Amino acid sequence: MITIKDVFEDYRQQINGVYDINETEAITLLVVAEVTGLSRASVKAFPERELTAEQSERMKNILAELKTGKPIQYIFGITEFYGLPFKVNPYVLIPRPETEELVEWILEGERLKAKGERFSVLDIGTGSGCIAISLKKNLANADVFAIDVSEGALETAKENAVLNNVKIDFMQADILNIKSGSEGVQYNIIVSNPPYVTLDDKKQMHGNVTDFEPHTALFVPEHDPLIFYRAIADFALSNLIAGGLLFFEINENLGKETIELLIGKGFKNTELRKDMSGRDRMVKAQL
Repeated sequence: MITIKDVFEDYRQQINGVYDINETEAITLLVVAEVTGLSRASVKAFPERELTAEQSERMKNILAELKTGKPIQYIFGITEFYGLPFKVNPYVLIPRPETEELVEWILEGERLKAKGERFSVLDIGTGSGCIAISLKKNLANADVFAIDVSEGALETAKENAVLNNVKIDFMQADILNIKSGSEGVQYNIIVSNPPYVTLDDKKQMHGNVTDFEPHTALFVPEHDPLIFYRAIADFALSNLIAGGLLFFEINENLGKETIELLIGKGFKNTELRKDMSGRDRMVKAQL
């Protein structure tokens, strides 16, 4: 019979080329816990535990997919973000921990002022809906709107809103071709984690991102890496209330340029914030 220990050994040998040793360990732990239904602590505590034939077969199939570089989140079809479950598939980016930090930053400011008065939030390029849904879950009196250009992404985001029992107004729109001021809603907060990866950045990226995750949600033209930031800032100029806030997740190499762009358009109180790895990752600006 195959034991948990055997699975760890097998995965270590077979996907070591795809992931580093720590990632391989973490992924194996996730797979064994998911397939056996055991807690991660139990998996670690009982390495000699034997698996059923069915469990061992499923782990073999998952391993075959992992060897192609397919992210574990797509294999399982689900991931966690800000303590909530989210369905993910190749229509949407897999939510990242640094985006949780962006959500946390928005909530830091809003928990205090949100004592009962209604206010509205717009998430541009919502993808899986992770930002919009996490905000709505934590801000009962916010009306949350979300747009994306991709129909597949919006379908996934709608499923995630149902899964997390929140009401979000979803709209299909392309922010690069949107008519400013046409919606009639003035927002207190606009947030976006738009595409910002240049082809130069792509060379440094892992194949499991570039081969599997949706390119329209990742990449921008080399000659105009801030194309989405410019479009969203222009949209915010006519769709944010006076004093409203704009939040971005950004390309860590373009923090200074993003701030300059916003100041050039007349935003004030701009702030650049680092993520937990010490990289320039988030920007906040006020209209």
